[in-house]
Amino acid sequence: MKPAALLCLLLLAAGLAQAAPTTYDIDPTHTYPSFEADHMGGLSVWRGKLNHSTGRIVYDKADGTGKVDVEMDLASIDFGLDALNAWARGEQFFDVAKHPSARYTGRFEGGSGGVPARVVGELTLNGQTRPVTLAIRQLKCIPHPVFKRELCGADASGSFNRDEFGLAAGKDWGFKMDVQLRIQVEAIAKE
Repeated sequence: MKPAALLCLLLLAAGLAQAAPTTYDIDPTHTYPSFEADHMGGLSVWRGKLNHSTGRIVYDKADGTGKVDVEMDLASIDFGLDALNAWARGEQFFDVAKHPSARYTGRFEGGSGGVPARVVGELTLNGQTRPVTLAIRQLKCIPHPVFKRELCGADASGSFNRDEFGLAAGKDWGFKMDVQLRIQVEAIAKE
């Protein structure tokens, strides 16, 4: 094979390799799904986060397609109030002995310039699975300065009705059932 033809073949192969989807492992030390929920029918807003999560993202930067799979450890719930954390883990709400985790899976859609606009997927919580769409507010990838692999970060948000998941605590007292969900995530390309 002539050197020029070999060079063209290598360049073509390199271009195809760059266009392939990349798998990223979620960095649990930089990923904290958070939420906001009504308290006392509009009296205030309770905010919290989940301190432990894992998962994977597959992302094709060429066309903005891919998929997301995030598992959230419900025992790691953190409202900033130990008594509320213990109650939320107990039988009256999450019942983590029976349902220890929540999971969000979805696919990227609405890509423009290789950046998706939303994740269309499903949230599984309390043994129930319901559709939840997350709007992607930002997504950026950079070379990781230490690990020398690609690092991507994103911020996505959406909402769901917790009553649809059988989590109706406070409804009889006028609590609103809408929950705002925000998933801040960082993920590093697999080796």
